[in-house]
Amino acid sequence: MAGLFDKQADLYLDGRPTYPARWYSMLADHTLHHSLAWDVGTGNGQAALGVAEHYEQVIGTDVSEAQLKRSLTHPRVRYFHTPLSMLCTGLIYQNFYSLVARLLRKPGGVLAVWCYNDVAVSPAFDSAFKRFHDSTLPFWHPNVQPLFEGYKRLPFPFESVGLGSEGKPLELDIPKEMSFDGFLKMISSWSAVVTAKEQGVDLLSQSVVEELETVWGGSKLVRSVIYKAFMLAGKVKL
Repeated sequence: MAGLFDKQADLYLDGRPTYPARWYSMLADHTLHHSLAWDVGTGNGQAALGVAEHYEQVIGTDVSEAQLKRSLTHPRVRYFHTPLSMLCTGLIYQNFYSLVARLLRKPGGVLAVWCYNDVAVSPAFDSAFKRFHDSTLPFWHPNVQPLFEGYKRLPFPFESVGLGSEGKPLELDIPKEMSFDGFLKMISSWSAVVTAKEQGVDLLSQSVVEELETVWGGSKLVRSVIYKAFMLAGKVKL
């Protein structure tokens, strides 16, 4: 999904949810050493900062220079741009997993991958939002399919540490209080919405926005939103 958020980096930064701090402590409890961690696809560094609370040094990498320019600073975090050429050699699925296995050769290391693919607000809003989400499907990059599947079919050849395993991801919730304006900003950052607009299709037309705003309860109303997330975590098989 290289560079999918380059053109809307500011919207993405403002609209995305914050991963719970307990995720990082939960993962840190499963690693024997806490000297170094690698945040792949760091974006603006949100997760890197959370990881840095438990590790002496964190390396954050991303293919998006636009995202890295907006990265959050921390004395224990360093950011590096990953050239797109690396995606063909080292950063996709099996090749990536082979790289991870080499990097985690020191016993006690853990690889964790997570994301979110849905939200829950209320029955009325969720129904309207599903109609909107379905309209975006033709415009997503094919590489996002594992996200839509909740990582249930994602190969993950690592030994489980009790935080999700191949075929059985750990389901997690990310709570966030936000207004409709904030939520609209978040979905406006979706790469599918931007791609559709470039092709002359306005997925967030006035009528769509008005419908979503109505079932939300108003643009300024703050509601509890639950992002539906999932995680796979494991260590190198000996």
